Amino acid sequence: MTKLIGISGSLRRASFNTALLRAAAELMPEGSELAIKTIDGIPLYNADVEARGIPESVTALKDAVAVADGLILSTPEYNYSMPGVLKNAIDWLSRPDADIKRVFGGKPLALMGATPGGFGTILSQAAWLPVLRTLGTKLWCEGRLLISRAPSIFDADGKLTNQTVIDQLQRFVQQFTEFARTSQRNSSQI
Repeated sequence: MTKLIGISGSLRRASFNTALLRAAAELMPEGSELAIKTIDGIPLYNADVEARGIPESVTALKDAVAVADGLILSTPEYNYSMPGVLKNAIDWLSRPDADIKRVFGGKPLALMGATPGGFGTILSQAAWLPVLRTLGTKLWCEGRLLISRAPSIFDADGKLTNQTVIDQLQRFVQQFTEFARTSQRNSSQI
């Protein structure tokens, strides 16, 4: 069983990025699953807080990511870049430094995103590249999912309604799942 974790970079209750992850979870190939985790409740990073101990919400998310076969970040685009709340969560997940390798080292990772704007989340996804490289993730660059004009492809209940996008998302999760499965198999043989 290939187990993936999906994290939305939005805290909004009716988030397009969370809805995109829910749709992805429904389209997962046989023998795999996508568990959606939240960053809600993760405090703003503060070294003084870290010195007193890693918050429980951070530890739980770190442990889930560490044991997963792969990670999908569904990132909004705010002011032509990554969302601060998701960057904050990733900063916490990399604390202390000694945990970076356990949580992110060689972890297959895919980026996708949805936005009301016309250009998808291309700038947000590009802004993530140096961060993910620094953390040592194994970024999957074969597929890119950039959803623009999100209000027109999701209904009021957050369900995808555009068949072209559903087909793109299905290919995306199938190909990334195979990449994660192959990466984990190859790393266990080393």
